[in-house]
Amino acid sequence: MLLAEDDRAIRHALERALTLEGYRVTAVADGVEALAQAHRTPPDVLVLDVMMPGIDGLQVCRVLRAEGNRTPILMLTALVETADRIAGLDAGADDYVVKPFDVEEVFARLRALLRRTAPDEQRPLRSVAPAGVPASHLAKEPAVPERQLTAAGLRMDLQARRVWRGTRELELTRTEFELLELLVRNAGIVLDHSTIYDRIWGYDFGPGSKNLAVYVGYLRRKLDEPGASQLIHTVRGVGYVLRED
Repeated sequence: MLLAEDDRAIRHALERALTLEGYRVTAVADGVEALAQAHRTPPDVLVLDVMMPGIDGLQVCRVLRAEGNRTPILMLTALVETADRIAGLDAGADDYVVKPFDVEEVFARLRALLRRTAPDEQRPLRSVAPAGVPASHLAKEPAVPERQLTAAGLRMDLQARRVWRGTRELELTRTEFELLELLVRNAGIVLDHSTIYDRIWGYDFGPGSKNLAVYVGYLRRKLDEPGASQLIHTVRGVGYVLRED
């Protein structure tokens, strides 16, 4: 693991906590060092502070993604506005934690990122039905991987990880793709927040978390078209459903 954090106290505390949790941690103090270390010894996962001198975390993320590096990235940010979080996702980050954070939340998000990037044969298939929906009605990942999914005018190539609305191809991050895949597999079924958190992140961050809302909002920005129907609908107090009205 590569940890980049310019605040010495936070860096040392997080490095100790992660080491005690069983991670092998390389800690650096700025974005320049982070890029150099990532090129020298590619890590399994990166934890990047957004606000660093010189090259900040967003720039590190953009450079790595432009190079084709798909290593999972968790951003640490003191910026709480939705627009700031969207900037991190747009740069290619997979998830974020807002400061001040509970170290247990960092651990949970890292475990989820590493599970999602593990080889397919190592991933257990989960089937968690939302409240009021029988488990048999919730689509599961097949034992034999499918090639394509279609629903509501969307087409997803699962092996190439590409998606189109009509003829327009969408550029999605890993988390956006997985969220959309879950919704497409269960088109017409309202999925509650807990179910989505469990299937995408492997952990329910509770009713106070804005994480899911941010990802849904950003996914909508990429899906929606002028004059076309909205595809992802909010069911207030419950969750989200994919359908073409």
